[in-house]
Amino acid sequence: MKINWAVMVVALATFCGSGSFAEAGNYCGAAGYNCCPTAACQPSCCYTACKVERQTCYKTVYETVYEQEEYTCHKTVYDRQVEDRQETCYKTVMEQHERDCTYTTCRPVYETTQVERRYTVCKPVWETSYKQCNYTVRRPVWETTECERTYTVCRPVWETCEKECRRTVMKRVVETVNRERCYTVRKPVTTYRTVTKQTGCWKTEQVYVPGPVQRRCVTDECGCPRVCMVQCPGHYTCKRVWCPQTVQCQVPCTTYKCEVVRQSCPVQVCRYVPETIVEKVPVRTCRMVREQRTCKVPVRTCRWVCETKSRQVPVRTCKMVREERVCTVPVRTCKMVTETHVKKVPYCVAKKVPYTRTFQVCKMVPRQVAETRTRCVARCVPRQVAYEVCRMVPTTVCPTNCNSGCSSCGGGCADGNCSVGGAPQTHETEKPAPEPAPEPEAEPEAAPNPGAEA
Repeated sequence: MKINWAVMVVALATFCGSGSFAEAGNYCGAAGYNCCPTAACQPSCCYTACKVERQTCYKTVYETVYEQEEYTCHKTVYDRQVEDRQETCYKTVMEQHERDCTYTTCRPVYETTQVERRYTVCKPVWETSYKQCNYTVRRPVWETTECERTYTVCRPVWETCEKECRRTVMKRVVETVNRERCYTVRKPVTTYRTVTKQTGCWKTEQVYVPGPVQRRCVTDECGCPRVCMVQCPGHYTCKRVWCPQTVQCQVPCTTYKCEVVRQSCPVQVCRYVPETIVEKVPVRTCRMVREQRTCKVPVRTCRWVCETKSRQVPVRTCKMVREERVCTVPVRTCKMVTETHVKKVPYCVAKKVPYTRTFQVCKMVPRQVAETRTRCVARCVPRQVAYEVCRMVPTTVCPTNCNSGCSSCGGGCADGNCSVGGAPQTHETEKPAPEPAPEPEAEPEAAPNPGAEA
């Protein structure tokens, strides 16, 4: 097995070394026809070569085309119309009548009696008792000690010198001048005027309050029942009425009258005269001199001492004692006394009166209106599209006009140049052409519905 592999490697190296590396690279290192010379010996047997055949095919493609189409539609439009209508209505007219009505009133009569009433009260009774209570107090014990402390003080040293000072003062000069003074005096003047005063008093009056009007079923002269409005009997109530009274009276009125009084009085007038004064003023200056001093300072310390003490604490308790008492309470009782009265009661009778009224009624009247609209209609249009299909067809090639004297035909050539009946055959024409990649067939689009709107 190793020998076979070695023979194959040597044969491959010999075959590849006879040609150029550039020409062998065109076929990826495989055998090619370019490595042979242009005039070479023809093959002694037939061989198979690949031939490229191109075929043109057609496929159907559907395209969607949108066309505009006008169509007519109808829509409903409502028109507003107003028409007059008459209607008979009835209104109620009330007629007032009077009738005698007997009613009974109750007058209250009040009586006052004294009633004895017993009640129980709780009276507090206070008792005081003493309880011994122990407590602890802290008593302060003060102790005083002396401590020596050094401190620095500043001692003032005063020096006095004189300084001349000039100043201007205003000297006061007083003069007496007579001046006239006017002032106003208000004198009272009393007059009388008549004033109307409104007075009056309250009086109690009885006011009649009519009863409510109700629907009742009564029988007329023919014996037919009918419903009429009947007013119920009223009642009297007491109402306080204010009775005004006008009274005229004399009222004193005091007014003040202004009078101007002139008076001559002495007035002191003061004026100031400037005057310069020269005086020597002692100026005292102070400077501070530091000194150290020592003093004993008492220091007081405190410590606490606990002591126990006892004291009597008064405890006050309260006890409630029941006690019965009697008091006299005035009781006022009311007794109703019945009285009969007769009065004129007005009542109303309802009467229907017809009348005609005119009103307007608005109604909507429909009508059809034609309208033209435009829509887009989709339509499918078929179209033939050409495409090319390439495929490899195997072809058998056999040698022709072989010379008997050629070494390839079994004769053997002395110079190795075999002559052929015709022109030397070139193997370049038999080289297979590169096969183009087949184009994928386009699938026909789904035909849309022609009647669908865009």
